[in-house]
Amino acid sequence: MKPNFFDRARVLVTGGAGFLGSHLCERLVKEGHYVMCLDNYFTGTKRNIYHLLKHENFEAIRHDLVNPVFLEVDEIYNLACPASPIHYQYNPVKTVKTAVMGAIHMLGLAKRVKAKILQASTSEVYGDPTVHPQKESYWGNVNTIGLRACYDEGKRCAETLFFDYHRQNRVNIRVVRIFNTYGPRMHPNDGRVISNFIVQALRGEPITIFGDGSQTRSFCFVEDMIEGLVKMMNGPDGFVGPVNLGNPSEYTILEIAEEIVRQTDSKSRLEFLPALEDDPKRRQPDINLAKARLGWTPKVGLEEGLARTIQYFRELLSGA
Repeated sequence: MKPNFFDRARVLVTGGAGFLGSHLCERLVKEGHYVMCLDNYFTGTKRNIYHLLKHENFEAIRHDLVNPVFLEVDEIYNLACPASPIHYQYNPVKTVKTAVMGAIHMLGLAKRVKAKILQASTSEVYGDPTVHPQKESYWGNVNTIGLRACYDEGKRCAETLFFDYHRQNRVNIRVVRIFNTYGPRMHPNDGRVISNFIVQALRGEPITIFGDGSQTRSFCFVEDMIEGLVKMMNGPDGFVGPVNLGNPSEYTILEIAEEIVRQTDSKSRLEFLPALEDDPKRRQPDINLAKARLGWTPKVGLEEGLARTIQYFRELLSGA
């Protein structure tokens, strides 16, 4: 049952026109909440939220979180920040500003209006991990002056701010660390593994693998990730995290490329290029905390998730 006008939550989603943000907005609108989607459209696109604009309980706001914003809300999902290397390295100073100033402005808003606020942190806070799989108690192995540091350190500083606002000002926070997520609405030119491989395979181009392909990742389908975010926001007060959200099934990059070639029936060849700087060798979440405290576990397997993502890109590239 959807809440009535007076009971529904007013929810702000920053980065709401992006890949994850648009799926979250869609979920919240379907649940009957009043959703404010805030985005500067650097990596997000109006195409992702076009179908929501007709809903009376959805509002799109163009705004850059480097600057303050004043709204009346009950809940805040802070997802705003470029998340793929090709985007966050394009303007690394702006990436840090978005992560840090965005957190400060959203925490200030949450403090003023007494809203619950969830921070979308990242598995990148673990850097190139020396512990495997990664538990929330692991402090990470991050190169603070590397090419990826603008994102890694920006997100780590944002976590610090969230916990300091919680301790000092009693702000009702939740912090999740998101591992690699994929699915429909990924940007075709975001430089991420799955979107890159699918686009290259569908176009018949060489599939570019950086390194020898033995590095591993764990990929979570977007539907499962959104469920985890909502469960964390609606979880018990006092359970603030951080909590890993991701699919613990671990695959090599080479295995991912071969599965995408198989599913697309592509004639693309594999092309191996020099490894990227500070590229983690292994990445796998320990999600026991999410299972125990949120009752959350991913349900969509890689084969099904890739099939649904490939179909999205087929339609996107064909102009359908």
